[in-house]
Amino acid sequence: MDSDTTDLICAWQELLARHTLSAHVTKVGQALLNDWSQPHRYHHTIDHLRDVLRHIDELADHASDRDLVRLAGWYHDAVYNCRHDDEENSALRAERELRALELKPASVSEVARLVRLTTTHSPADGDRNGETLCDADLAILGANPVRYSAYAEAVRAEYAHFPDDDFRRGRAKVLRALLTAPTLFHTLLGHQRWEAAARVNLIQELHTITN
Repeated sequence: MDSDTTDLICAWQELLARHTLSAHVTKVGQALLNDWSQPHRYHHTIDHLRDVLRHIDELADHASDRDLVRLAGWYHDAVYNCRHDDEENSALRAERELRALELKPASVSEVARLVRLTTTHSPADGDRNGETLCDADLAILGANPVRYSAYAEAVRAEYAHFPDDDFRRGRAKVLRALLTAPTLFHTLLGHQRWEAAARVNLIQELHTITN
């Protein structure tokens, strides 16, 4: 087993042990980690998975069911091909694999719902699981400027097949949509920690790619 992911496979085993007695848990977890390690990923990598899971733990008191949010964290970018249907395919994978691992149907449905929510990162008011996952996923936006710059470069690398002008137009549209949202973060802790810094980062990136 790759020593770089030993912590993650152990966390996966501990998480699933609370929900199933299936003998296939480790095999499914290792397959997930293999896909998170695909060479075409630059931001949506093992490091991003680890960050999201860490942020979920930080925000866990906000969640209605922290274990299901953690499972959604594992699956939210399980399929990543820079396509519009990545989130849907990730949700379908979660449904397929978690059913095979014999999790409760209600748990499988909630994990898949949360994965699909990362398409828009717009949880309904009072959706505490959705708010927790979305904040954990977008926490990178509130990183320090050096790390945010590395994130922006990684996103560009994942879309290297797009010409510069096309990428800039698409990226600017995403940035403007984020900036016009009433709030980027929905949990109290997430808003306090990341909102102000995220808006500064987004404005700076938008200025950079449009000037």
